[in-house]
Amino acid sequence: MILKITGNCKINTYYVQTLCMIFFPETKFAEDEEMTDVTPVLELDVNEMAESVKVKAQVSVGEDFCWHEETVAFDKDHDRERTIKIAIGGAVIKAAGALLNYQPAWGILIGVRPAKVASELLSKLGSRDEVVRTLVKDYYMVAKKAALATDVALTEAALIKQPSIKDCSIYVHIPFCPHRCAYCSFVAYPSTKFLSLIPDYLLKLVDEIEDISRTVKKYGLNVRTIYIGGGTPTILTAQQLNFLLGKIDSCFDVGAVEEYTLESGRPDTITAEKLAVAKAHGVTRISVNPQSLYDSVLKRIGRNHTVKDFYEAYDIAVASGIKYINTDIIAGLPGDSFPMFAKTVDKLIALRPHNITVHTFSVKKSADILKNGTSIYSVHGGDVGKCVDYSQIKVAKAGYIPYYMYRQKKTVGNMENVGFSLPGCECLYNVYMMEEIHSIFAAGAGAVSKLVDYRPTLESGDKTFIQRYCNHKYPYEYLSGGPVNNSSGAPVVNATLANQALIDEFFRSRL
Repeated sequence: MILKITGNCKINTYYVQTLCMIFFPETKFAEDEEMTDVTPVLELDVNEMAESVKVKAQVSVGEDFCWHEETVAFDKDHDRERTIKIAIGGAVIKAAGALLNYQPAWGILIGVRPAKVASELLSKLGSRDEVVRTLVKDYYMVAKKAALATDVALTEAALIKQPSIKDCSIYVHIPFCPHRCAYCSFVAYPSTKFLSLIPDYLLKLVDEIEDISRTVKKYGLNVRTIYIGGGTPTILTAQQLNFLLGKIDSCFDVGAVEEYTLESGRPDTITAEKLAVAKAHGVTRISVNPQSLYDSVLKRIGRNHTVKDFYEAYDIAVASGIKYINTDIIAGLPGDSFPMFAKTVDKLIALRPHNITVHTFSVKKSADILKNGTSIYSVHGGDVGKCVDYSQIKVAKAGYIPYYMYRQKKTVGNMENVGFSLPGCECLYNVYMMEEIHSIFAAGAGAVSKLVDYRPTLESGDKTFIQRYCNHKYPYEYLSGGPVNNSSGAPVVNATLANQALIDEFFRSRL
């Protein structure tokens, strides 16, 4: 796609490109000389005046084009930068929408966390109805999505309450899976050679967990939640799981945490012995994820388990006595259809899990499903919108509430991922992580830690200060050590010492 930007206003080009990808999800941005007869072109003229900003956007593909002009006044409800973004967003989506006959349900929102926008508006406006109206009017969202984001924000606010700088959560990463799903882009490879790394990986992992525990004790931090994710953590044997959870027991007061999650996920890795180990070590939440309740769909997406395997694993989970069970499904999977997806939703609700998370199909560029050159991206999304609507209506009627959500690029139909919960059964880690209200110390390959200073009562400026540091992405690198990039992007030779210096500076200046 070609961008031609004129005017007297400096703008965030990445923001404009991301807006364009709502309508042209497979586009790449090129220079004029690379233009062809079918290359989409966005001509954007942005002029900032004393009291308002005027934006004219024209979108063309070949000889077809549409344009729209938007003028938005600066006011006390938005800072100037946000007002400019709103004006640009309105002009672009109305011009592109008219050309393609498509209205994006989420309007001009491009970020991962739409509930954050609703939360900010709630703090200013107070009223749910006012927030919904503002999201529809200023952000061009359809009413049902505005209401969903606002309801999630209200639920999150009740769960978050009054976080402290001393609060934190622990994330432990297991980047191994028994098989690689066709849509997956995670660092999780199933080869025999790769899986042979697990014993050494666990030894390195528990050393890092001990480092984190020393930091927690040094600054008197309160561990609110522990989350073991992946990959598939239950790919570990019962003995390996016992070793890992035993180390966590010795490092943290597991009995005092609000929530302790083991993301089991793959039904073909769940056994009664493993879940007995988890229960004995204080785990309070697990997941058993079917993704679909049709074998034909599971086979097509590379899930190496059957629907029967899911039901058997779910029964094991219920019998384990672990307090909460989550289930995940995906709308818009290849080979699925609305009638099939609707039956999956109905059958899952009948099991009455504590949480049902409904994802929308999203494929990253490194996924196996794209290797044959097939395009799976779709702006309109076929019947995926109908699937998402059905799931949200049915779970609401069954007594579930939306409690956290996030969005990804290149989802089919530009839809969202939403976690639904029976009241009082929400996954707190998901909320704390998604809304970035306290620090997350992450261990393992590919883990990203976040030092968070959350100040919701701050009248101006950034209400949340976040500093990130990351581990090596791949297990081979994680085990061998060597340079790693910190949050500034500069190479750090001794990552452990550099990260500890970062942590010490952060807490010493705030405690």
